[in-house]
Amino acid sequence: MRFQLRHWRMEDAEILAKTADNPKIAANLRNVFPHPYTLEDARWFINDCISRGDSHGLTRAVEVEGKAAGCIAVTLLNDVYEKSAELGYWLSEEYWRQGIMSQAVQTICREAFQTFDIVRIFAEPFAHNSGSRGVLEKAGFTCEGTMRNGIYKNGQVYSYCIYSLLREEMEQ
Repeated sequence: MRFQLRHWRMEDAEILAKTADNPKIAANLRNVFPHPYTLEDARWFINDCISRGDSHGLTRAVEVEGKAAGCIAVTLLNDVYEKSAELGYWLSEEYWRQGIMSQAVQTICREAFQTFDIVRIFAEPFAHNSGSRGVLEKAGFTCEGTMRNGIYKNGQVYSYCIYSLLREEMEQ
């Protein structure tokens, strides 16, 4: 299925609120991603994306069939991690398992390596999230390991994995 990555626009707020308000999505993301996801949350997020621009990384809407259907971001880090960036993403449930996100990951990582002076992009999916782990593996990421009992979400302790893609791997 065809998609495009583009900047967020204020007119995306209603569809963002509707699409993101899914407990299956929130269950696999950090607590900063609210559930329920309200129109106010959507407006705040889009305003934040617009005001930051690309100064701290790349945050894009994943547009499918003419509407925002998810989000993908590569966030720059600092201090001793200044040559690394973190990848995060989610997609509307109606588009899961269609190959969209693996392609979106490759697209945004390519852009991030071209735009920023970084050598590594990493992601930290929950260990039980086989869908997200599969996305990363299809996109060329390597699993570096599992952090046992490393996160606490919704009253439960879970493990998470660390995946990475190096600049030279993207260039091959």
